[in-house]
Formats: sequence, C-alpha cells, structure tokens
Amino acid sequence: MTSVYDLKPRFQALLRPLVGALVARGVTANQVTIAAMVASIATALALWALAGVRASLFLLPVVLFLRMALNAIDGMIAREHDQKSRLGAILNEVGDVVSDAALYLALVPALAPYGAHGWPIAFFVVAAILTEFVGVLVEALGAGRRYDGPMGKSDRAAVIGAIAFLVGLGVPAGWWLDGIMLLLTLLAVWTSFNRARHALVES
Repeated sequence: MTSVYDLKPRFQALLRPLVGALVARGVTANQVTIAAMVASIATALALWALAGVRASLFLLPVVLFLRMALNAIDGMIAREHDQKSRLGAILNEVGDVVSDAALYLALVPALAPYGAHGWPIAFFVVAAILTEFVGVLVEALGAGRRYDGPMGKSDRAAVIGAIAFLVGLGVPAGWWLDGIMLLLTLLAVWTSFNRARHALVES
C-alpha cells in the first residue's frame, strides 16, 4: 500500500550531510529522539494554551515536519554511526506514541472554536496508537518492524498538517472535518490489519 513512508530514502539522502555534521559535534541518536518528543509536547501545550488563536494552528504542520526530520535523523545516526541500543529502541517507540498522542489530542481544544468535535479526534488517536502497537508487536513475535500504510506515522503527519494549515487559513471546520477524522480512523485500523497480515506472511 502506497505511503508517504515510501519517500523516506530520498528524504534521508537530503538529511545525510546534516546527520554527519551533528555526529561530528557529538550529538547522539537518543538526544535527537528526546528532542523530538520534547518539541511535540511543547507544541501540544502551546496549542492548548492558544486555543482560539487561529494562527497558532500553523505551528502544527511546521512541528510535524520537523518531527519527521528528527525521526529520520535519529534513525540514521543509530544505524549509520553505530549507536543502536535497546534504550534507543525504547525511546524511539515510546517517543513516537507520546508525541502522536500529545499533538493530535491538542487538536480537540485547538479546533473546537471552529466547529470541530472532540470524539472523532479521540477515535483517531486511539487508532493511531494501535498502528504503532501492532508494528512493534509483530517485531516482538519474530517478524520485522512493519511500517505499512495507508495511514502510518508519516501519512498521519502529512494529513493532519494539511488540515491544520487549511483551518489556520480560515477554512471553517465542522462536519466535514469530523468525517475526515473518522475516515482517517478507519484507514489507521486498516493499516494495523495490513501490518499484522504482512507480518504473518513474512514469518
């Protein structure tokens, strides 16, 4: 299933010079992972505090893109500069779930002033966490870590960033956004199914 994740090799190639510079300065993979999580939590708190200020929604696409870059960077540092560790693996998986939950739950107060409802967003957050849980679970059962789409981490970031950008520009939220969030929830559930199915075939 096609996913934004398929663009990762090209994205990594663009980031490789920066990765080399960071490693030369002594930056570690775990430091980058923690920085991504801290930035996500800080942005979520800012969105809660600035609920009703439409321009604050532009924070979300910027930070989601930054987080994708940091996630790619920490993985490259770990793999290409011999920094893989069990602690790093735990930080990476926990950091992704915490960051997703913080940023996407912050949509509840951030979008409420513009007519969006909280329950479809909450369903989406649960489904998003499920995709990462299944991806890790199948790895624990002996298959490789799965990143299948159609609604993986990068796909979620792209769609939610676009939604926040549009509402920030003045597009009213409301029933259409509730519908999109429910659709994204179904796609996330489908993603979990795909990951489990492919892992079973692989094993």
